[in-house]
Amino acid sequence: MVQRLLLISLMIAFISGCAPVISKQIREQVSPALTFGDVLRDPDAYRNQMVIWSGVIVKSENTKEGTLIEVLQKATDSRGRPLDVDNSGGRFLALHSEYLDTAIYSKGREVTIAGKVLEKRVLPLGEIEYAYPLVLIKEIYLWKPIREDRWGHPYWWYYPHWWRYPYWHPYY
Repeated sequence: MVQRLLLISLMIAFISGCAPVISKQIREQVSPALTFGDVLRDPDAYRNQMVIWSGVIVKSENTKEGTLIEVLQKATDSRGRPLDVDNSGGRFLALHSEYLDTAIYSKGREVTIAGKVLEKRVLPLGEIEYAYPLVLIKEIYLWKPIREDRWGHPYWWYYPHWWRYPYWHPYY
């Protein structure tokens, strides 16, 4: 009985560890054929379509409309976390109708956003005018930063010389 309970709890932990971060109700509304590139080319053609995009926050600011987040879109893994890659489909704006603290939703943080395409918004980006797709946020997930030292010592497999101690090989 205890073994079955342990097995069931391990299975639940395993399955939930791989679960997407956006709710099933939202994911069911997203068209799998709709890509970020399609919306970026013509945001007005996809108005009110539900999308799920991930990326890295470029900047965020609180406005009269709510919190406006500029995101550099990235490819994702199976859970929706942005991959650490050097290519992107472009940028998009995400508007949350409520206040989000810009110190938390800050530059460099990874985020997954589900929302409806509202419109195209043209804003300056450096010395050019850039046409951003604007998404009204329905769900947002802010990813915890990945620790670079999660394995401790970078050479953990031979530190502190475990293959030579105590009697496997003589010290040279």
